[in-house]
Amino acid sequence: MALVADSLVGVVAAVIDLWYADVVDRIIADATSVTDAEIDTADLVYAFSGVVEAVAYLAAIVAFLVWLFRVRANAEILAPHGHRRSRPWLILGWIVPIVSLWFPKQIVDDIWDASARSWSSRKGLLHAWWVAWLVGAWVSNVAARLLFNAEEADALATAARFDVVSIALMLVAAVFAILVVLRITGEQEARRMETPPVLHPGASRWA
Repeated sequence: MALVADSLVGVVAAVIDLWYADVVDRIIADATSVTDAEIDTADLVYAFSGVVEAVAYLAAIVAFLVWLFRVRANAEILAPHGHRRSRPWLILGWIVPIVSLWFPKQIVDDIWDASARSWSSRKGLLHAWWVAWLVGAWVSNVAARLLFNAEEADALATAARFDVVSIALMLVAAVFAILVVLRITGEQEARRMETPPVLHPGASRWA
């Protein structure tokens, strides 16, 4: 699962962040204590980890959106009039300013309600996922700005350590996201196994 892979990459990136910050601290304390080769290696590994982290995150986004479209199609069969946002918002809702703060949550809420049997009112998991995602995304944005604007060695060390905080928060969001994916997918599968769905106009089959 892409979310799991992205989480594992995040853990490795956090370890590299701490190692890189330690190297920078040593440079600040005594520049002669760190060789040029060690500095070059630290810069290369740190930069490469950032690229890998970005690629893994992009792959997780794509996988999540593919899943979202699939379960939304199934949810429309179960509740054709129970969705507040049209399908284009499954993507636009994440990138349009302001509305990105709540449109994606509304979409998943509606999918949750359409897919649910007995647990539709228990949305603590959904709320926890969304709050963790909003906080983690904001902190990640701050961490990226700190790194981009860092010019001095101490600023680089601070940015690297702050990135660990952002990774930790995004890991929490990823865990909740995985639980949401498993919950909705499992419920839809259970509904599919119980009775064949009644097709509505525009709905072809279970995805």
